[in-house]
Amino acid sequence: MENIKAYVQEHKDRFINELVELLKIPSVSADTAYSHDVFETADAVKASLEKAGCDFVEICETPGYPIVYGEKIIDKSLPTVLVYGHYDVQPPDPMELWTSPPFEPVIKKTEIHPEGAIFARGSCDDKGQMYMHVKALEYMVQSNTLPCNVKFMIEGEEEIGSKSLSWFVERNQEKLKNDVILISDTGMISNQQPSITTGLRGLSYVEVEVTGPNRDLHSGLYGGAVANPINALAKMIASLHDENNHITIPGFYDNVVELSLEERAEMAKAPFNLDNYKKALDLNDVYGESGYVTNERNSIRPTLDVNGIWGGYTGEGAKTVIASKAFAKISMRLVPNQDWEEITELFTKHFTSLAPAGVTVKVKPHHGGQGYVTPIDSIGYKAANMAYTETFGVPAIPVRSGGSIPIVALFEKELKSKTILMGFGLDSDAIHSPNEHFGIFNYLKGIETIPLFYKYFVELSK
Repeated sequence: MENIKAYVQEHKDRFINELVELLKIPSVSADTAYSHDVFETADAVKASLEKAGCDFVEICETPGYPIVYGEKIIDKSLPTVLVYGHYDVQPPDPMELWTSPPFEPVIKKTEIHPEGAIFARGSCDDKGQMYMHVKALEYMVQSNTLPCNVKFMIEGEEEIGSKSLSWFVERNQEKLKNDVILISDTGMISNQQPSITTGLRGLSYVEVEVTGPNRDLHSGLYGGAVANPINALAKMIASLHDENNHITIPGFYDNVVELSLEERAEMAKAPFNLDNYKKALDLNDVYGESGYVTNERNSIRPTLDVNGIWGGYTGEGAKTVIASKAFAKISMRLVPNQDWEEITELFTKHFTSLAPAGVTVKVKPHHGGQGYVTPIDSIGYKAANMAYTETFGVPAIPVRSGGSIPIVALFEKELKSKTILMGFGLDSDAIHSPNEHFGIFNYLKGIETIPLFYKYFVELSK
């Protein structure tokens, strides 16, 4: 352990500078204006894996953005760890809310990160966490302590639903063959209390379009005489929850597994301060489904949220118009056993049925994925817990995440292997939001901890 710490301290500035250079490239996969930058980032990741010590690295073409594959095979009889990450990032909007440009990384000290944090889009999700694995490999190669084989699969479409990943995995099962999959695209409870994510919610993401008249109309001449698509859409969306914030789509909860009181009690052991939670978000109260506390609402319960809504005139001043169309983007976070395609069908059928006379409705599915639960008695989980315990001085707590990583269920289906989610980010790191950041402490601690996972995984596999 001391050797890892010494290596990280010796190369600390270089590790930070390398990540900063990677963060400068605006690899926004959702916007085609950034396509060149996404491809440039793939090249940069390839170069970093080669420099870290992979014996073979290639950029694999897909129907979309490429996947960077690398490997170092030291002995085919030894276990193989497959590292997954992504090099694409979320759009930076709204730009005006950033305190520094999103692709001009700066290091600032904060109350939570007194050692400083790197502020930039992608710093935590997922370039910073992905790059920890590259630097961990560098240490193991340089110190001749790599105890097993390692493969890397770094994609460029995670933020748009990993559209090409299933295509790639299905066609490369032998190449990707492994004993465990290791991902750092999640978080932990705090810098004092590590945690391992053992559950992920699934996702169904749709866009809805409500159409009324064949053109925008004068609201004085036509108001009250024709259906207003924006009014209709607002009422339809409002009806998707009842007075207890329970989702009203018929059949939505049919496959939801209710956790036992004992399981809920175990979850409640994770440190959580409701007052601090509200203070951090400037809330006067929390909100959600009746019968569940905050940490259950955002992890073990399904949800439905409007992510965007628009229509009509939104410019400066007034324009008295009844819009021809109104739109919304809606995401549903799902729990294990809820099939995302089935939920999408249920939503489509129900939402279409809500349309009042005078409007028509279209539902366009975007992407989705299944939920996932990993057992805490697996060798991979035990190895991760031992690694965290050594570097943090306390055991990790298993937690269910409210987020979605749809590819985890895909990996288990296609590659028949379990995934371990070793995240080092914090809830306060503002991923997907303006001023995203990643603590220097967290970045370096990840590089320290990851080699220990390899060590303990091989020991426990014997």
